[in-house]
Amino acid sequence: RTQGCDVAAAAPGSPQALCVRPDAGTVLVAWGSGIAELDPSSEQLINEVSLIEEGFLPEDGSGHIVGIQDLPDQESVCIVTSTGDVILYNFNTHQLECVGSVDSGLSIMSWSPDQELVLLVTGQETLIMMTKEFEPVAETSLHQEDFGEGKFITLGWGRKETQFHGSEGKQVAQLKPLGVQPALYWDDHRPRVTWRGDGQYFAVSSVCPKTGARKIRVWNRELALQSTSEPVSGLEMALSWKPSGSLIASTQSKPHRHDVVFFEKNGLLHGEFTLPFCKDQIKVNELLWNSDSTVLAVWLEDLQKDGSPDHNTYIQIWTVGNYHWYLKQSLDFGSSENSQVVDLTWDSEKPYRLHVLCQGWHYLCYDWYWSTDHSTGEDPYDQALVAVIDGNKVLVTAFQQSVVPPPMCSFHLQVSHPVNQIVFLQSPQKSNDLAVLDASSRISVYRYGHNVVKDEMVKLGAARGNGYKQFPVMPYVEKTYRIKFEADEETGINPLRLQHLTWVQDDTFLAISCSHPSSKSVIHHLTLTSSKNGDDEGCMKIRNAVTVDGQVVSLCYSPKTRMVALQLASRQVLKYLWASPVATLEPWKNGNGHPVWFPHPCVQTTLATVDGEVVILGLTERSRFFINDMEIASNITSFAMYEEFLLLTTHAHICRCISLRDTSLKELQTFLSSTSIPNDETVRKVERGSRIVAVVPQDIKLILQMPRGNLETVYHRALVMAQIRKWLDRLMFKDAFKCMRKLRVNLNFIHDHNPKVFLDNVETFIKQIDSVNYINLFLTELKENDITKTMYPSSTSNTLSPVTLDGKKVDRICDVMRAAMEKINPHKYCLSILTCYVKKSIPELETALQRVHELRESAPSMSNSVSAEEALNYLLFLVDVNELYDHSLGTYDFDLVIMVAEKSQKDPKEYLPFLNNLKKMEINYQRYTIDKYLKRYKKALIHLSKCGPEHFSEFLTLVKDQNLYTDALKLCLIGTQEHKDVSILYGEYLSAKQDYELAGLIFARSGDFEKAIEAFLVCNNWQQVLCMAAQLEYSENKIATLARSMAGQLVERRKHAEAAVLLEQYAKDYEEAIVLLLEGAAWEEALRLIYKYNRLDILETNLRPSILEAHRRHLMFLESQNTTFVRHRQRLIIVRELKQQAQQGHLDEEAPEVLESDLFSETSSIMTASDMSGKYSHSNSRISSRSSKNRRKAERKRHSLKEGSPLEDVALLEALGEIVSSVEKLKDEVHCLLKALVLFQYDEEARELQHVFREILELMEGSIPEIWTSVTQKNPAPPVLGPSSTANSIMASFQQQRSVTSPLQDAELFMPPKIDKIFRWRLNILE
Repeated sequence: RTQGCDVAAAAPGSPQALCVRPDAGTVLVAWGSGIAELDPSSEQLINEVSLIEEGFLPEDGSGHIVGIQDLPDQESVCIVTSTGDVILYNFNTHQLECVGSVDSGLSIMSWSPDQELVLLVTGQETLIMMTKEFEPVAETSLHQEDFGEGKFITLGWGRKETQFHGSEGKQVAQLKPLGVQPALYWDDHRPRVTWRGDGQYFAVSSVCPKTGARKIRVWNRELALQSTSEPVSGLEMALSWKPSGSLIASTQSKPHRHDVVFFEKNGLLHGEFTLPFCKDQIKVNELLWNSDSTVLAVWLEDLQKDGSPDHNTYIQIWTVGNYHWYLKQSLDFGSSENSQVVDLTWDSEKPYRLHVLCQGWHYLCYDWYWSTDHSTGEDPYDQALVAVIDGNKVLVTAFQQSVVPPPMCSFHLQVSHPVNQIVFLQSPQKSNDLAVLDASSRISVYRYGHNVVKDEMVKLGAARGNGYKQFPVMPYVEKTYRIKFEADEETGINPLRLQHLTWVQDDTFLAISCSHPSSKSVIHHLTLTSSKNGDDEGCMKIRNAVTVDGQVVSLCYSPKTRMVALQLASRQVLKYLWASPVATLEPWKNGNGHPVWFPHPCVQTTLATVDGEVVILGLTERSRFFINDMEIASNITSFAMYEEFLLLTTHAHICRCISLRDTSLKELQTFLSSTSIPNDETVRKVERGSRIVAVVPQDIKLILQMPRGNLETVYHRALVMAQIRKWLDRLMFKDAFKCMRKLRVNLNFIHDHNPKVFLDNVETFIKQIDSVNYINLFLTELKENDITKTMYPSSTSNTLSPVTLDGKKVDRICDVMRAAMEKINPHKYCLSILTCYVKKSIPELETALQRVHELRESAPSMSNSVSAEEALNYLLFLVDVNELYDHSLGTYDFDLVIMVAEKSQKDPKEYLPFLNNLKKMEINYQRYTIDKYLKRYKKALIHLSKCGPEHFSEFLTLVKDQNLYTDALKLCLIGTQEHKDVSILYGEYLSAKQDYELAGLIFARSGDFEKAIEAFLVCNNWQQVLCMAAQLEYSENKIATLARSMAGQLVERRKHAEAAVLLEQYAKDYEEAIVLLLEGAAWEEALRLIYKYNRLDILETNLRPSILEAHRRHLMFLESQNTTFVRHRQRLIIVRELKQQAQQGHLDEEAPEVLESDLFSETSSIMTASDMSGKYSHSNSRISSRSSKNRRKAERKRHSLKEGSPLEDVALLEALGEIVSSVEKLKDEVHCLLKALVLFQYDEEARELQHVFREILELMEGSIPEIWTSVTQKNPAPPVLGPSSTANSIMASFQQQRSVTSPLQDAELFMPPKIDKIFRWRLNILE
């Protein structure tokens, strides 16, 4: 962007110096008799001070101003005259004050960057250092013989005599060095001063009185000499210290070239680059670094020859990248006297703003910003060209073909003049065409086409030497067009008349120029026209289309929507309708219809479509990213658009790729403003300082440039997966497969993306791939899980409804593909068909081997068919040879067995006798022997059952050894002796396994009732015992004895009611039965027997005392449970309060031990296991050897109720839960007891029991929400996993979960016990 103003010469004389006042926005200009303050916005002189009238300069013009410096802290400007006066002019009081004077005069004034010190060079060439209050600090002579405090200490190493001198020989070391040449004739012999950026050192270039040559000396703030430069012939007067402090720039005239050279602080040379001029053609007046040390401005002018007064002046802008210096901009101010550059300076606040003052009182202000010139096509024909300006060359790299690190390139375009702008045609069909605007205001158009004549102006780059077989497609120069400016524009001073050149149509360009007044801009339409006289140079018509009320700082164009957006210096965004019959401007409006104003000026703008709305994207120098007037993020370093994707690099060193198709502005703002980084395909970590250069269409390469200048190519997962999804949706399986294979994307995605479409188009997939190896690769990678839900989940909403398919995924794919390959060409895809058999969840190796055997028997004669040898070798590659041998043996085909055995390492002396023996056997026994050898015992049993009764003993042995009882029972006929023998064996086996009930059933059905009784007795199945006794015809006494024995066992198991049945019905002892019923609290059943046998005396002797005793026991139990419950509940409250206080009090000290703390960063995940497990850890070696019973016992010990134990709250929860459960189980007993008490008129006792039981139930029901809170019922958080996790973070997550939360088997402790509120246990009569 250029801003200029012309001010009529308000005072006699020419301007001499320039100084910028950033706070006031004005420019100070020194001229022959004073200073003037200029306001660039209004183009008016707002202040003028004459030093002649005040007596500081003589009227005869013999004096002049040496330098001026704005002092914002003092609201003054410091002026130094050649007569020796140091003057302060106050802008508030408009008073001049002479703060000092030097009799010998002054030649240089230089303030330190912090403006704490000022250095003066006197006419006697002495240095005077003063403070900002102009108090002297030190004074010394400029020319000193000493080297300085940094003088080198030479130990004799590396002397010239000991060095290798190549072909010149050692005699070179004996030559005496030539004397240093004196300063050039055009040197003004004035000293030059430059400060380092931190103000700790400054350098002075001066002409030595003895040698007449220039030397550079480095001094510190105390005016102590540090170092002196080595003798350099042809050293010139220009001098500038890089603000970053590394290098001091100067110029050197060499016999064959003109160089910009760099010195280190110790005075030694360190690098150079050559200016693009011939020897003795120009002189360098000044070198200036910008404030961030990235740009070097060179002010040059032609040397006057033959007494000609006309000479051109130039300003060149140089940058460095990857150790190569690029000439980025060249400003030719011509030879007119009014356009000669007088002074220039970089802005102190904006690094890329340059202020220029010309002889005719013309002031120019240039604002530059970085941009990447690249083609914008998105089809595969786009070469992904990136062009770089390098003087009169344009370095072009075609990233579609190769990634060439700068400063190398694929090819370069040679232009006759230095290049200032490059534009690519904004057309999808011709996106590779480019145009170059050079310093002579000519545009060269380069096109791609069928031109077979090699263009001499287009040459291969350094990266395309003889070793490259594939050369890039290079453009040709269609024509060079001269821009025909209007008469008033031709006389303009600004060398960069046109900015923001944009190629919008095949023959139409848009450009911006600065208008008069400078607050306005003009949009130009440039049209290509052919020359009438047949000249090689065409003419480009330029017309003023629209005048913009404001300075245009950026222009962006979208070829899809054909919209042009302009950003003004006022931050307003305008829409330019250039294609309309009458070009018009209108405000750019957002979705709500309001005009868009960027909150801050943006240096990069682009048009995009977000959620169906065309918006403008902007990025500021401070990394703030805007869409329309909404700030989306504040940490963006670069961005680019590719199709519907927005790619961003951030200060967090990640590259994000977000789809704008279904994303609203609010959602986008939420995504990018969130501090948490999502762990999905939209995020990719990149190197620190990476910036986006270009995205290669279709190949989906993302080119990033590092701060040093080197390139890095990455394949962003989001772009890759989006492109693969498009290919799969279009059934372009080959392109998708090649990309996935190249980038190691799991091939399961081909099926999982849309299983139904893939299975319906398997034949298309096979025909497109058309490679057995690739199909085999696809088959071998198949997995059962759906990787679209695990590995590659889509960040956008999936519009496809999920389709549920039957069967296992791998089996389904193998079957479908095998059928398709059988249909297409079974001989060509034989190996892939074998792979389908092997890859199934249950490999069908026998079928695969049988297919190999068929190939051997009838070899196909087709050229693309596979031999049996190749098929077998491939099968051996997939399956272990020993496993394959076993499966071949399982086919019972001995020819196939021998074929496989020959490929193995087996000894023929071993397997041939074995096979020969098998061949001699009967067919069923042979197969039994093979199956037994292969440990296929069920099949062996089937074949052995067919061998006849003579092998039944062997049959029983196999059944007993391999526990094949159920299979054997199926093979034997029911009712036969064989079936009975197997059943007895099975019953004995079940008895040994302690499954006595089933063993008794097996014995009973086989007719062995004695063993059945024994089995049923052990399992207390008294009904079956009595049944078996009836079968054996036991006597009544024997049955009574058996009944009493079983009754005793049932009493031990607290089954009093069943024991009472045995005693009453089989032992005929009803009195003992009644006693057992009273012991078991079966009051009603006891009453039934009492009245049945008319033993009413038992009511008083046994029943009433038993009821009262049960009442007393229940009251005591409920009282103890109530006391314990209340005590545990109160203790639990105290423990929880103590834990909460400890957590809040020691949060900072024990942060790693708190599971849900959000106070750690990613780097805090590196912890040891001992840090996470706490001091109550166990010895893992001991615990691992314990049985499950002992582990449960250890867990119970861990839940200790001892006060202060680490898991006391868990132990209290467990104890409280047990109390509630035990009381809940008493409801049925209490209900029965209450009915008995009421029946025998114990109303008070019954009322007391019901009251106590109701109170404790209400207490527990009311306490459950307080004890089992929602916090205790939360499930433990899963461990942190994913591609961004580290081994340490995963281990720490598991250790945290194990130490802070309870084990999974204790999860029920945190769930409240269930209370049955439906069961009615109370009696209304007692209320």
